[in-house]
Formats: sequence, C-alpha cells, structure tokens
Amino acid sequence: MRRQANQSQSLVQRPFKEVRNPYPPMELISADQVESIHDASLKILRDIGIRIESKTALKLLKDVRADVDLDSQYVRFDPDLINELVSGLPEEFTIHARNPAKTVTMGKNSIVFATVCGPSFVTDIDRGRRAGTKADMEDFVKLSGSLNAFHHEGGGGLEPLDLPPDTRHLDMMYAQITLTDKAWQPNWMNTGKRARDCIEMAKIARQTDDEGIRQRPAIVGGVNTNSPLLFDEGQADGMREFALAGQPVHVTPFTLAGAMAPATVAGAVTLQNAEALGCIALTQAAAPGAPTFYGHFTSNVDMRSGSPAFGTPEYAQSVIMSGQLARRYRLPYRSSSTTASACVDLQATYESDISIYACIQAHVNNVMHAGGWLEGGLTCSFEKLILDAELLQLQSAFLDPVIVNEDAIGLEAIAEVGSGGHFFGATHTLERYQNAFYEPILSDWRNYETWRDDGSRTALDRANGIWKQLLREYEKPPIDPTVEEELQSYMAKRKEEIKAKGS
Repeated sequence: MRRQANQSQSLVQRPFKEVRNPYPPMELISADQVESIHDASLKILRDIGIRIESKTALKLLKDVRADVDLDSQYVRFDPDLINELVSGLPEEFTIHARNPAKTVTMGKNSIVFATVCGPSFVTDIDRGRRAGTKADMEDFVKLSGSLNAFHHEGGGGLEPLDLPPDTRHLDMMYAQITLTDKAWQPNWMNTGKRARDCIEMAKIARQTDDEGIRQRPAIVGGVNTNSPLLFDEGQADGMREFALAGQPVHVTPFTLAGAMAPATVAGAVTLQNAEALGCIALTQAAAPGAPTFYGHFTSNVDMRSGSPAFGTPEYAQSVIMSGQLARRYRLPYRSSSTTASACVDLQATYESDISIYACIQAHVNNVMHAGGWLEGGLTCSFEKLILDAELLQLQSAFLDPVIVNEDAIGLEAIAEVGSGGHFFGATHTLERYQNAFYEPILSDWRNYETWRDDGSRTALDRANGIWKQLLREYEKPPIDPTVEEELQSYMAKRKEEIKAKGS
C-alpha cells in the first residue's frame, strides 16, 4: 500500500549516488588473444594507416614523428610511437558538476550512467514519432536531471530540429547548464569552433578560467571515427580543442561488423582498436597527458537487410572484449546501452538489458545512451527513459554490497518466529521493513485483481504517467541569475557572429 500511495504523490527513487562495481570484470578472451588483437591493430596503423582530414592534426602528428603523407592525408604510426603516446595517461578523472553533490568520477571500477544524445526524432505514446523540437529537448533535460538513476546529462537527448543547425548547440548547452545541476556532455564536437563554444559556456557555468577548468574538468566530449580508417576534419579539430582545454574525450570508432568492419567480432574489435589508438595518439600529440577514454561502439548488421542491429550477443561480446583492451591500456572505458527496436516493447527491453548487463560485466565507466535510446539511436523516447531508469536502478541495487553479519543473519528473529510462523510482525522485520528491499520506479507488484481494478495499466502506460508526473513536479535547480545573464550574453554574441560569418 505504501508503494501505491507514493505513486499518487512523489516518485520513489534510490538516492543519487556514485556506483562502483565491487566484482572482478568478466574476461571473454585470454590474455594472449588480447595481445593478438593489440598486435594486429599496430600492424593496421603501421602498414595501412588512418586518413585524417585535418591539416592541423596532420602537422601535430608529423611533429611527434608519425609518418604523414600530406597529399593523401594518410598517417602511419610506428608501433613504438603508439605505445609511447598511449602509455601513462590518467586512469581516472573527476567531472565536476554545477552541484558538487553530483560530481562524478570516471575510471577504474566506477560506473556512470548517462542519458541518450544525438537522435533527430522523439516519441511518446501520446504524440507518436516526430522531429525533435526545442521544447522536447528541454523536457528531456528536465527529466534527465530529475531521475537519480542517471548520473550525467548525456547530451540533450535529441536534436531540436526547429532551431538553426549552426547555432542550436548554444541553446542545447544553455538547457543542460540551467535546467539540471548534474555534469553534462555537449554533443557538438563536429567543428573546432563549436567545441570551443561548449568550453566557453562551461567556463561561465563554473565561473572559472582556462586553467581552472583544466584543473577541474566540467564536461565530457565524444568523437566518432568514420569507419573504416577515416577521421574527418571537424571531429579532429573538436577533439583537439577539448584536449587542449583538459576536458576528457572518448574516442569511439563506430564499427558495424559486416558493413564498416570485417564480418566477425574479432575483426571488428581489432579495427575499432586500431582507430581508437590512432585517435588517442592525436589527443596526446595535441596535449600530452590529456584525459582520454577508450571508446567502444562495435555491433553488427542484419546480413539479410544491411540494417544495424543492436543489443545483440555480438554487441555484448564486443563490449566485454573492448573492456579487456581498455584495461590493457589502463584507460577509462566508454560504451553504450542500445536497442534496434522501433518502439518501447519487449524487444527494446531485452536488447537494452543485455547491453547494460554487458556494460556492468565489462566494467564500463561511462555508459552512454543509457536512458531513452530507441530505433538504433534515431529516436529518443520519453517512456523508454523511464524503462531505462528502472533497468539501471536494478543493476545499481544489485551492485550494493551484501551485508553478512550477526544482525543481518537474524538468529534471534528465527528463534522468535519458530516453526510454522511468519516474519511480518517480527522485531527484526519491523526494524527494517521501510528500507529492507529494492523499491521499483516502474514495476507494479500488486496482485492481479488489484492491478485489474486500477485500470490494467501496462508498464508502458505507467512509464507515460511517470514522465508526465516528473515534469509536473519539476523544479529548476538554483543558479545565480548573473551566471544565466552571462550565458545569454555569450549566446547572443555568438549567434550574431555565426550569422555574420557563417562560422
């Protein structure tokens, strides 16, 4: 009854807290097989190379003794150079939130769950699938901030297609800064100037300067290679800006086995590894010691249609294998929760579940797209965000340490109840019943008759009601009005500059 009463008042959530994985990581392949993938990756970088479409990046790599062909834009790396550049980097770093209580650590055995970023479409069961808008984006950021299961605002949720493409990154950064007090990831490192805008707005939010934000990073950046073996100018220049500013970057090849990578898990992971090492080397050529993630996004395609498939056994295998490689290089590790389902259904649930499970087993430090991802990343779903919050809460609760001591074992309670009794009224139970067990966000544990008489609402129906309830109850986190004014002034100035110069 307490759960039912709470549903009509405020949502029951676990408190916002850091999650650490106390168990050993799963190892799917042997140490010798890890070395085989490493050695093959070095051969790719030495003999084939990566094409990098940035004159600035090519100069940086030439300066650190990489073999650079300026005409073809191919860069080849001696294995010793890769080992030198990728060694001794930070194994863990702190991302400082606007609210210090929500600052997070990434690396070693920490796990940070971040919401989805990038989709052009948004959906809910009332309005259906549609192009994303500014209002949708702001609502999603509010929900990201309201759900304790998510430690990090992962990138605004969706692209607001009703805003001009050249300046929408400013409006999205403003929403992330002002509508939540968690740490956040800008999703706009596709040019150096947009990356610099993100850094400048983060400095305003934190009221600090270049050195201050370098010492206390506030944002996480992410770049994808254009597999196979291509890194475009905008991504390279955006990554360089973040590296120089000391803001952690995850370098994440997007290798789909059978399409942009060999049609085997081992081949796809090897290509991913080569691209990741080559691009991580670039961050170090730009700023030695710059904090950098090892990024994973290897899945496979449906060989009948060519469509990307997510939440597959092969995806889970590649997550765990990549974790072994990340630990070999002693780098923090980024991966994702995924599904190819076009709607919030059983497929979306089991594909997301195997993805999250693999991330937990692999000791992923930054689990991106962990809230709201749908349709292979094309769509952001409000109901899926609630479903994901439940899945993540379940995993977080599973990772809580089990207490085994005299009090927990409860010999006195067992003696008090005796043979054939029950523990509902036992002192041991009455002392702990309010917080004894996990309490869900979304699940309904009432019996059939009670559930039927209350409208026979499915989990999808309940998820729809929960995100609406959270928006009704939303309260904007405190922020200094002068900081907001400074952010607005910066945005207005940059919008004018971009309009005038187109940059």
